[in-house]
Amino acid sequence: MKKRHFKNIGARKMERNLRKNFLDTLHGNPVDRVPALSVTQTGTVELMDMTGAAWPKAHSDPEKMAALALAGHEIAGLEAVRYPYCLTVIAEIMGCGVRMGTKDIQPSVLSYPFSKGPENLRVPENLLEKGRIPTILKATEILAARNGNGKRSEIPLIAGMEGPLTVFTHLAEVKNCLIWALKKPDYFDMFMETCTELCIEYANSLFERSADALCMPDGGIAGSRMMPPSVLENSVKPFYKHLCRKVNGPVILHICGDVGDSLKTLSECGFEAVSIEEKVSLKAAKEAISGRARLIGNVSPSRTLLFGTPEIVKEEAKDCLSAGVDILAPGCGIAPRTPLANIRALVEARDEWYKEKD
Repeated sequence: MKKRHFKNIGARKMERNLRKNFLDTLHGNPVDRVPALSVTQTGTVELMDMTGAAWPKAHSDPEKMAALALAGHEIAGLEAVRYPYCLTVIAEIMGCGVRMGTKDIQPSVLSYPFSKGPENLRVPENLLEKGRIPTILKATEILAARNGNGKRSEIPLIAGMEGPLTVFTHLAEVKNCLIWALKKPDYFDMFMETCTELCIEYANSLFERSADALCMPDGGIAGSRMMPPSVLENSVKPFYKHLCRKVNGPVILHICGDVGDSLKTLSECGFEAVSIEEKVSLKAAKEAISGRARLIGNVSPSRTLLFGTPEIVKEEAKDCLSAGVDILAPGCGIAPRTPLANIRALVEARDEWYKEKD
């Protein structure tokens, strides 16, 4: 990846503050401004064309993965670097067939090797040497060291990783996950235990290579209201708490769908922050988490960022800031065809909002 130079000392000084500002926010410390970034995927076609680092190659080439991730900050202006770009890495290692997608379509799972049950389900030996994990670990090292001269990067690095519920549903399908939660709780626990240990080992390897935070998209079935609250409380929450205790760095939980009714339970698990979609009221979400976790979101990635204008993005972003969001971000992954101007408008909106307050 080519060495990059900053335009002036002011830009360099501002950049030095981004990592601290992000981590202070995650830990609930006072900050001068709300970070404006994305904790979910940031690869877009425009950025791919500008960097020469396009999907699907950027999913398996560490230099291209790092270059595309860095473009989200250096070109789009987001105040963090977020990578990789899919939720199939662990699934592939565990035997799922994966379609690697195209320039504007993310990888997806094709087959479910444990749909009959947890027989032979275990954490593989030498996990960190398998599949695309070495690619992502190498990309982490590239991004963390990009300032040169042995200095630590001062832009926050957010690594993405599928959570245990997502791994579970990839291995066994959503319907089996839900059925076993009610009718075969021993199956459910076996899957959750193995999937949680997979996530812990992988997560800690990312922190060992200087990732600053982990974003764990998980539990979409909780947001869909298909999972009974008792299952989330009694069968999922204990594994989430175990994961948060064992992972050696801050973990952000991202939940798709209308997860409002589950936020209290989720905020009690030990996550530093919870990222939510636009379907959830920010006011209700703030009340539900009640200071136990920071709130991230929730500008619509489709209606607003993909199909809106910069002016519409700014209006919605300022509404989020006024509602008390701790980190301003898209409500889910940025769509690959999202205009660059709309992503830049997210940060511009945050800056304008503070000026308007003064």
